[in-house]
Amino acid sequence: MKTKEKQKSKTENVTRKIKIDKVVLSVGATGEELEKGVRLLKYLTGRKPAKMKSRKRIPTLNVRPGLEVGAVVTIRKKPEEILKRMLTAENDTLKEKQVSENNFSFGIKEYIEIPGVEYQRDIGIRGLDVTIVFKRIGRRVGLRKIKRGRIPKRQIITKKEIIKFMEENFQTKFTEE
Repeated sequence: MKTKEKQKSKTENVTRKIKIDKVVLSVGATGEELEKGVRLLKYLTGRKPAKMKSRKRIPTLNVRPGLEVGAVVTIRKKPEEILKRMLTAENDTLKEKQVSENNFSFGIKEYIEIPGVEYQRDIGIRGLDVTIVFKRIGRRVGLRKIKRGRIPKRQIITKKEIIKFMEENFQTKFTEE
């Protein structure tokens, strides 16, 4: 019986394991609301957010090319800690339609729902978007500059694999709605 367990652990492919690549926190707005969003991201992460500029013209929203329309912070070191905090704001429950290949996203309506975060008068009531990106070992082969290689379809992390990973490691529940 013990030999079969040892055989299974040996035959398990290490390169098929899923890891969290990064957690991306983002806010979208223009003008003064964008500045409040930047302060919010800096307050939550302690890092300086990067501002995103528009490339399109949308006259109904008064958006023109070159106008700053959002801010984003990417967390690569120890993303599990901030992910746990963000999931508790959503009661560890997500919808299956929020999951796609290699990532999933959800929104937090009010940042004061995050545990350990207090209301900031200069920020007001704001929300933010959270995106979690997954990877397998070997992903860098397709991203690097020198001797870039092609990554096969089997490297893509499916919706089912992401749901299984989140249920096992973060005790997250997924609803079909």
